[in-house]
Amino acid sequence: MRYISSVEELGNIYGQPSAPSLVKEIDYIADVYAQFIELSPFVSLATVAQEGIDCSPRGDEPGFVRIADRRTLIMPDRRGNNRCDSLRNIVRDPRTAFMFLIPGSSTVLRANGNARVCIEPDLLASFEMEGKRPRSAIVLQVEKVYFQCARAIMRAGLWQADAQIDPGSVPSPGKMLSELTNGEVGGKTYDDEWPQRASKSMW
Repeated sequence: MRYISSVEELGNIYGQPSAPSLVKEIDYIADVYAQFIELSPFVSLATVAQEGIDCSPRGDEPGFVRIADRRTLIMPDRRGNNRCDSLRNIVRDPRTAFMFLIPGSSTVLRANGNARVCIEPDLLASFEMEGKRPRSAIVLQVEKVYFQCARAIMRAGLWQADAQIDPGSVPSPGKMLSELTNGEVGGKTYDDEWPQRASKSMW
């Protein structure tokens, strides 16, 4: 197998980026970018640290990532599995990226910068849902914001109805846990009980 070993070699293969791909990158949240963020109900959160990298799905009501100012985004950390992979990384290394998706849109918006994990009581109270507050919030100081071209979403057919598959054809969490633990954890009971557990711990 032959691999690329230098940036120069990479440039020789791919050539120069197009002008639009360069001018779209700015260091603040422009109004048109703010409109996209306010409509997005889903974010991929990317973090990195010496111990490893993490990319985590985050979802909530559209606009759940708050625009505090032109260079600051705030994301509430809703309930999850308490692994805290992303939060642990941020505490050790602030380099963080948000990737915003909107169902039905082939455009993707990315915001890169440095983040901190905030536990300010008043801020957390402002994100309260159904009487429950997040235990922390991720505050991202934006350094780069830009949109991604639509080709990846188009190739994937992500929002096309005929691209949707039967969920039953995908290994369920219960099945995966069962196979990984030789039946000690997971199984059909885990899957059957999951919807009710999730409904009680959404926020």
